[in-house]
Amino acid sequence: MVKQEVTLTNETGLHARPASLFVKEASKFTADITVEKDGKEYNAKSIMGVLSMGAAKGDTITIKAEGSDAEEAVEALAKLIKDNFNE
Repeated sequence: MVKQEVTLTNETGLHARPASLFVKEASKFTADITVEKDGKEYNAKSIMGVLSMGAAKGDTITIKAEGSDAEEAVEALAKLIKDNFNE
């Protein structure tokens, strides 16, 4: 299990466009990827899961992955967030 904590710094958090970019990136990997917020886990490859998390600017989330490309998946998703979804 690979995991990394990241804080959302973009204006809209994980809503609409950023959420779709996040899910699209997560879907590139074969690893099982989840995102945890406030003790609840959500499927990182599901747009409904990511949107229902309600992650806003300033929230800290934990990206977790398990599988052959777990490390690469966590790195890519954390980078996407740190780069403010290329906004």
